[in-house]
This record gives sequence, C-alpha cells and structure tokens, in this order.
Amino acid sequence: MQVVARCLRYEIEHQLKLHGYSLTKLAELTRIPVGNLSRILSLNETSRSMTIGQLDTLAMVFNQAPGWLYELYPHECCSEERLSRKRLVPYLVRCAEIGRYDCIELIVPKLLDNQKNVSILFAVAERLFQNEWANESTYFYSLVIDSEKDCFSQQFVMSQYRLFLISQGTNAEENQEAVVRFAPYRKRLPENLQLDGLTKLVKVCFTLQKWDKVEQYADELRELAETQYELQKRGYSSEPLFERPLVYYYGMGSLLKGVALERQELYEPAAEYVQKYADLGWFECLDDAGKKVVEDFKVFAKANSYTLDVLMGKEAVITEYAAYLADHPDEILPGLVTILKSANQYIFSIDKVLLLFSDRIDHFDTLQDMIGMDQHVRFRHHKALYEFSKERFKEGIEETLYCLVLAYRMRRYEDCFRCSTLFEKHRKYATGEQIQRFQAIMIGGEEVH
Repeated sequence: MQVVARCLRYEIEHQLKLHGYSLTKLAELTRIPVGNLSRILSLNETSRSMTIGQLDTLAMVFNQAPGWLYELYPHECCSEERLSRKRLVPYLVRCAEIGRYDCIELIVPKLLDNQKNVSILFAVAERLFQNEWANESTYFYSLVIDSEKDCFSQQFVMSQYRLFLISQGTNAEENQEAVVRFAPYRKRLPENLQLDGLTKLVKVCFTLQKWDKVEQYADELRELAETQYELQKRGYSSEPLFERPLVYYYGMGSLLKGVALERQELYEPAAEYVQKYADLGWFECLDDAGKKVVEDFKVFAKANSYTLDVLMGKEAVITEYAAYLADHPDEILPGLVTILKSANQYIFSIDKVLLLFSDRIDHFDTLQDMIGMDQHVRFRHHKALYEFSKERFKEGIEETLYCLVLAYRMRRYEDCFRCSTLFEKHRKYATGEQIQRFQAIMIGGEEVH
C-alpha cells in the first residue's frame, strides 16, 4: 500500500517542482494551512490522508483537468484492514459527478465484499440525489437494491422510491415499469413520505389510464390523510414534514378518485367525490398554505362540476363553462378535452369555443410534463373526431397525424393503434403529402409538426 500511496504524493511533488512552488506558496494558492499541507504531502508513514476536496484544489492550482489522480486516490480511503466512509462517500460522489466511472468500478467490488458497506453506496446515492444529480444516483440506488438482503430495510425501500421518482417521464412503457417496481413498497416508506409517495404513484397511474389502480391508490391516499389528520387533532402525532399541507392529500385523493370514476363514465358517483373537495374549510388549524390549498380545490371542484354537466349532455352549460375557462387558463386544456368529447357524443357544434381558445391551442405542444402531454394526446384525438364529424376531412387527418406523433413519443401504443385505424378509415380523403407523412410516422414514429 505504501508504494502506491507514495505514487500519488510523488505526482504532486513532481508538479510542485515543475511549477517552482514552495510549500508556503502552495498553501497560499490552495488556502490549505501549510501545516496540513506538510502532513498530507509527507512521503513517510506519518503522512495524513488527503480529502478529495484537497486533491481537487491541488488539481486546479496545477492547471490539471477535473479528476486528476483520481485513479490513485482509493488508497487514501481503502486498505485491507479498513475502509474510510468519510473519504469514500465524497470520492464516489465526485467520481459520479465528473464521469470517472472507471474509478467507481475499482471501488464497488471491494465494497460489496461486505454487506455492511451497502450503506456507503446508499449514502453516495442520497448525496447525489439531494445535490440534483438524480441520473447519476440511479447506478448507486440500483446497487443498493441488488445487494441489500433485507427488503424491509429503510435504505432498500428508499432506493425503490428514489428510482421511482427519477424514472417518471413521458414514456408510458417506462412509467408502467416504474409503477410495477415501486408499488409493492409504498406502505413501507417512512411515515412522512407515504402521502407524497402515494400522490406521485396515483398520478402516474392516471396518465397510464389504469383506472382501477387510480381508484385503489386514491382511496389509500385519502384514508391515510384522514388518519394523519385525526392523530394530529388528538395530539398523538406532531405534523411530519410533508411536501404539502395535509389538506392537499385528502383533496387530491378525492379529486383523483372522482376523475377515475368520470373516465369510466360513472358520472353520478364522480359527482359525489367532487363534493368531498368542493369545500375543505372544515380542516382545523390551516395555515396560509393550507388555506390556499382549500381555495385551489374550490376551483378544481367548480371545473369538474362543469365537466360532469357537459359530459352528461347539458349543452346549455358549455357557454358558461367556456367563460369559466377563460378566467382559469390552467383549466383550458382539460376543459376543451371535456367539451370536445361531449360534442362528439351529443353532436354539438363548438366551433366558437375552439376559435375563442385558438391561441392557447397553438401552444399546447409546449407542454412537457406527463399529465399535460396526456391531456394533449386526448385533445388531439377528440379534435380529430370532431373535424371528421363536420366533414372537414383535411383538418381531421391533420389532427390524427398530430395525435399519432404524440402517442409514439410517449410510447402509448394503444393510442397509436387508435390513430392509425382512424387514419385508414379516412385515407380516401387524405392528400398525397398526408399519406407520405403517415407512412413516415409509421416507420419512424416521429415527425416535426
């Protein structure tokens, strides 16, 4: 070990001579006290291990690239007798940040020789995640999951949760896989994370249109929020550090349960759940953030009441609903999906409504979150059906192609099949250029609209 350890210090000593720096000058440049420098650069057995931060500082002073001498650093924190956790964690974090996976691969097998060292890998993953290096943390979380023998341990369950959070996106296949991996562990999360975990889980299932799972997890969310509320009222539990006020979770559980019922055309039961979050002012001890949540859910309830009325064929409500949407821009996209669906079912004309919101419609393609893109796909599909019903075939085919591209991007293959079937049904009305675009999309799955 001493021979290799001296190699690291010989490299530093060589740079010191090359630049003509005295130890005092080097201390001035690095802002490391000269006494500390003397001890960490000593070539005898009394030398002190240097930190990875100190090595990085030396690299900058000597004009070396990030990661300089990292391949020699493991001997500062590993020996046959012991591992230095306080050296290893920062070192592995830095290796991940700058892409020195060659160094990581040298260390990991040694760590995995002892089950206790899995905690080091988890600490590295957490540090990366908290420092917003989420993608880099996935490797270490995966190692924890593969290596931890106790699937009830907190680091195992937290690793499952973190990977679930990281893997969420607009790819339906990946989202489905993420749900399958995480869902069995949702009730093993620490108490203060269970509500947030359930909220995120039910929202992903919502975009996947898994209505039975949305109902199940929404029920769990609401029941858990009620339990926490009762415990706090009785003074049996101090409020954990949730991401949002407790009233939010109860309201969201009720809202998503209602929406799942609405999507299954169970409008009367859905209306009952709207009433559960229409006025949440009965929650006691609401702070300003909690009061804001109550007001937000009043808006959601109003919008969803309009939604149910329109879906049940109440054409007279559409004008009032459109005025409401104009005052609540965030509700325009889901509102238009509802209006289009109803117009197609009950043969309404809504051209004036579409014209009113034409500027907003032109910007729907800027949405990148999974719920926004889910709503956009549904909007384009219903819009295509509406245009065909009005015998505006060119416009209907354009909307179909648009929807097809979005569905491919999100790996929503049922929607792809639905769109391609719709196109084939109206192929005789398509122009040659539209047919070429359709064929290109079916081959490549992408198109710039």
